[in-house]
Amino acid sequence: MEMMSGVWSARRVTRAALRGAALAALMAVGACTSLEASLDGLAGDVGRDAKSGYAATRQPITFENIQQGDPQSVIGRAQHPKILAAYGGAYSDPKLERTLATVVGKLQAVTEDPNRAYRITVLNSPNVNAFALPGGYVYVTRGLLALANDSAEVAAVIGHEMGHVTANHGIERQQREQAAEIASRVVNEVLASEPAGEIALARNRLNLAQFSRKQELQADVLGIRHVARAGYDPFAASRFLGAMDSYSKIRNAFQANDPNLDFLASHPSAPQRIDLAARHARQYGPSGTGATDRDRYLSGIDGMLFGDSAAEGYVRERRFYHPGLGITFEVPDGFLIDNTAEAVMATGPGDTAIRFDGVALPATTSLVDYVNSGWIGGLDPSTIRKRRIGNLDAVSARARGGEYAFEVTIIRVGGQVYRFLTAVQAASAASVGTVADRVASSFRLLSASEKAALKPLRIRIVTAAAGDTAERLATRMVGVDRKSQMFRLLNGLEGREEVRAGGRYKIVTE
Repeated sequence: MEMMSGVWSARRVTRAALRGAALAALMAVGACTSLEASLDGLAGDVGRDAKSGYAATRQPITFENIQQGDPQSVIGRAQHPKILAAYGGAYSDPKLERTLATVVGKLQAVTEDPNRAYRITVLNSPNVNAFALPGGYVYVTRGLLALANDSAEVAAVIGHEMGHVTANHGIERQQREQAAEIASRVVNEVLASEPAGEIALARNRLNLAQFSRKQELQADVLGIRHVARAGYDPFAASRFLGAMDSYSKIRNAFQANDPNLDFLASHPSAPQRIDLAARHARQYGPSGTGATDRDRYLSGIDGMLFGDSAAEGYVRERRFYHPGLGITFEVPDGFLIDNTAEAVMATGPGDTAIRFDGVALPATTSLVDYVNSGWIGGLDPSTIRKRRIGNLDAVSARARGGEYAFEVTIIRVGGQVYRFLTAVQAASAASVGTVADRVASSFRLLSASEKAALKPLRIRIVTAAAGDTAERLATRMVGVDRKSQMFRLLNGLEGREEVRAGGRYKIVTE
């Protein structure tokens, strides 16, 4: 969770998403305090390896000069700082960058435009995502790199994004967005509420979405071609798409991520896409054709940060810790925590959702006055009550909005106010207080020793010994929920597939 100025992003339209939206709608946007330093230093410098065409996250002037003659690079250059800001900046790891340089160098040499330079940026985000901007700007998150199991799978992802650049999809998307914007103005300003106009606009937007899907599938074909030409296993694309589908099913338990920051929300869905990818791969040979380069890749990601960074706080099973803010709280059994950029979200049984965030509040403003200041929609003033949580001043209140009942608790810590919003369906309004009180009452300040002991989670590569099982290796994981399921997901183990002695596997630990 970061506390940054700006609006809260829209979320996936599911039941849990609607609960999240209800939580957000209950509150007006307040002035928030940024927890991170300026991103200016995070952008880093980018330099280009003349042989491979790969640009690591250092020396940006070299890359920009190379791309000066390419009019498309103007778009990528303008959007690059916004991408860094949205995804927590660039993640710097020279060992990892060298591993990616090998992959990108092989791919770049076999694309339809081998003279194009590419700037590959690893984004410091746990989200599973990859995308490209016009001008050769390609991005992968460390969350995606943690999910991949070999160089061929990463090559499939990067090759796909290179396909977008080669096919000028970014330019086409911009042109379509401009056309859609003009169409929207025509309907809004000229046709007003005329039903035929609204239907035409809706049909236009549908065609726009379908065309984008065609672009994604076209990029899949180009990516698999790039991978095969580079000597990698072309079936890696379908393999990694399957891993992302499994990840999606696990992630759907949270149902609170920002879809704008998610690869799975913007790309065609499995299993049809997996089947198509496998079909394209067969053109280049049977399964097992090409290299996977697994050992080199695993060595490259060994020690890579996993999950949230210290600036966002850490989720450890059912407890959230923020060492920078010096705070922690816990959710009840059966709840799952999702730490988004805007807030900490938790979903649990009985259609219950919890949102936690914070805002700056002058010491001269009382908590009661703040609750009454209008940021809570549907507030019942008669329910406002002062309380103490530990040795901290707090205020709780009830509210109603649409199909939901809410309990709000705010806690003052110095010049900051932390806010818990608990939502249940209106029919279950009587239960909202029990859950809300339990969560808010678990809030406390961290001691100096507790803050010092908190360490980020990292990917570690271990070798399975004789007699080891997936379950046994999974017990070595720390800080993650459903360890066995997560171990299998991270290592691509399907069904009851077991580890093999001497094999190398990913675990998550401090």
